[in-house]
Amino acid sequence: MFTGIIESIGEIVGVAQEGSNVHLTLRCAFTHELKIDQSLAHDGVCLTVVAINGDCYTVTAIDETIKKSTLGSWAPGSIVNLERAMPMGARLDGHLVQGHVDQVGLCTSVSEEEGSWRYHFSFDATKGNITVEKGSITVNGVSLTVVDSDQGGFSVAIIPYTHEHTNFHRLITGQGVNLEFDVIGKYVAKLTQAYR
Repeated sequence: MFTGIIESIGEIVGVAQEGSNVHLTLRCAFTHELKIDQSLAHDGVCLTVVAINGDCYTVTAIDETIKKSTLGSWAPGSIVNLERAMPMGARLDGHLVQGHVDQVGLCTSVSEEEGSWRYHFSFDATKGNITVEKGSITVNGVSLTVVDSDQGGFSVAIIPYTHEHTNFHRLITGQGVNLEFDVIGKYVAKLTQAYR
């Protein structure tokens, strides 16, 4: 489990295909603290550390993960948000995040609002995912509060700290993002669907 509070950003330094799997090698500030078999969220995608070499580590993504996320577009030089798994007994500063991307969304607009930024996103509502105003959403692994919500779209407001310390400062209109919808909301939606 994760919280959606980003610890650091990492840079992709290598991408290697092996069958339908992709091995991603990254460099980050806390590589020296990592262990083999440890889980890390990469732009919201939970991946396992399989190798460590100096200040770089490698994770492997299977075909299913690649199809449901933006990982297929990552290349050397790509910057991703990183978060290690939440330790038991720690403060939950964001919200409950599983590291399981539900679908890829699209950034439809970015606007600066006197010191903060408003990002609008669209998503395929036919997949059964929903957002609610003041509810939680994870965008590229970042725990955020939904500002506006409608079927197939929502907006979030980004404070300067988040803008600077995540890859949101590189996010542009038309770019794909990894979306993980609120786990409690997903269960409620599934239960109410059964009663319709």
